[in-house]
Amino acid sequence: MKQYQHDPYTALEAKTEAQKLAFSPIVFHTARTLRDLGILTALEKQPEQGMMASHIAEATQVSEYGIKVLLDMALSAHIVTWRDGHYVLAKLGHSLLSDGMTIANMDFTADVCYAGMMHLTEAIKGGTPAGLKELGDWSTIYEGLSSLPKKAQDSWFKFDHFYSDNTFPVLLKQIFANQPKHIFDIGGNTGKWTLQCCQHDENVNVTIIDLPQQIELAKKNITQHGFSERVDFFPANMLDKQQALPQGADVWWMSQFLDCFSPMEILSILRRVRAAMKPQADVYILELFWDAQRYEAASYSLNATSLYFTCLANGNSRFYRSDDFLEIVKEAGFVVSNRIDHIGLGHTLLHLKAI
Repeated sequence: MKQYQHDPYTALEAKTEAQKLAFSPIVFHTARTLRDLGILTALEKQPEQGMMASHIAEATQVSEYGIKVLLDMALSAHIVTWRDGHYVLAKLGHSLLSDGMTIANMDFTADVCYAGMMHLTEAIKGGTPAGLKELGDWSTIYEGLSSLPKKAQDSWFKFDHFYSDNTFPVLLKQIFANQPKHIFDIGGNTGKWTLQCCQHDENVNVTIIDLPQQIELAKKNITQHGFSERVDFFPANMLDKQQALPQGADVWWMSQFLDCFSPMEILSILRRVRAAMKPQADVYILELFWDAQRYEAASYSLNATSLYFTCLANGNSRFYRSDDFLEIVKEAGFVVSNRIDHIGLGHTLLHLKAI
């Protein structure tokens, strides 16, 4: 948190940064267009000497005007450098082209968030996902995941899975330390975690608890992988405070799930889990906390994604500060038995026991 304790800019530097913010949507689309038109790829093939505008135009079939206006903006944004009449790909350009996190974040921003974020002020004032209307007519994005426009749907799942998939090896070791026989996967989404569990242990059974629309997606995925005999499904809307939960699990699992809810909604969900669980059952929560990151870029990304929750997902959730989240856990009647930070790309695993 030290990087947030002091104003890092002089007055002149602050004015420069302000201009970058003012034109940041234009720079974003410049970077994406350079990538999607193959211009960055062409430059990558000439890493030392770079290329003249006319040669890039010939290689990409983009007009020389287009090449110059895009790459001159890219010079100002330090995506490329200039050397003896040649454009040369800079380190930032390499990241835009090849870094998996950057690609997932950029596609998610462009295909899911960009149009909707024009309604951020309205979302903040009203406490509703005012930007969601740019994608479809639902009260939350989760109701519409199976019906999103194809490009938006692909980018949403790519973004979600990019961050969660890196955690699987560490998590499986933790969750199966006590050889659970039955796991409840709350917010199971497409069933990726359930599949990991079934592949890891041939004796485990899993019940996916999620919205009916998500259950249908998960069923197809589970069937395709041949685990239908060991996986059950429990359609449920966890926003419904009267929603009864199944019983009998050794492990209750929630991965990147509770960040989809407001503090009071999280409290309600955890209290219902506590009421339904066996006394000695284990509860595991996998979350991303913006204050528990090694790198400033990670905190930056999480705080930006919180505004996606505000404007498009549901209007009232976010990636939480860990202390705020742990207060809710305590209020719900749980104690943290173990906490592991820095899993995968920055996840935290909380192992909870009922008080």
